[in-house]
Amino acid sequence: MSDLERVFGLHAVQALLDRHPKRIKRLLLQAGRLNERQQALLALAERQGVALQRVAGDELDAQAEGVHQGVVAEVVPSQLWSEEMLGHMLDRLEGAPLLLVLDGVTDPHNLGACLRSADAAGAHAVIVPRDRSASLNPTVRKVACGAAETVPLVAVTNLSRTLKQLKQRGLWVVGTAGEADQLIYDVDFTVPSIIIMGAEGAGMRRLTREHCDFLAKLPMAGSVSSLNVSVATGICLFEAVRQRGASS
Repeated sequence: MSDLERVFGLHAVQALLDRHPKRIKRLLLQAGRLNERQQALLALAERQGVALQRVAGDELDAQAEGVHQGVVAEVVPSQLWSEEMLGHMLDRLEGAPLLLVLDGVTDPHNLGACLRSADAAGAHAVIVPRDRSASLNPTVRKVACGAAETVPLVAVTNLSRTLKQLKQRGLWVVGTAGEADQLIYDVDFTVPSIIIMGAEGAGMRRLTREHCDFLAKLPMAGSVSSLNVSVATGICLFEAVRQRGASS
């Protein structure tokens, strides 16, 4: 089963059962008494006809690189989206696109949290450079709480070229930078928009910055100089949500 990927955690596994049950080749569930959420997951797996095996907790510990919450799924790995797939999605999209670019976010926990925020904010895709990003691994899926199964993750070979092509489609590029003059709240996100978040610590690369139509920052009133990239991502995305008039 070396060609299979292991997905663990209740949210991540339930998202797979809901949306892609055929990708699950085997579901491992802890032996013994199950709590209410585990029982619901078991019932869902049985309805979907997924192969199931009850195993000891220490076997699950060996299968998962984190808190598995009593469940591990062995699945056919999902494929990253290509630029061509992104283009087809944008061609069919009604309304103004909202895309998130992560320029060199290499921490799996941050990538997972950014995917979760992107899903919650209704972003249409997340774009990452193929060679400067955390991979879509089990830790990312666990932190994303199912968002890795709903938000397209597009890995591109040349981020600068991709941004140029997206700008030709009419999207406006907003880069985040601590030295920017305007606040994120002053940017118009009602238009087709791309929000770029830089790498942990280093920020955006120079070539990425050159494609930005606007630079914006978050107001920092305290003693710290910056926020974690996943926290800042959520703030920026939900400013776009607020401007676009999303109802609660």
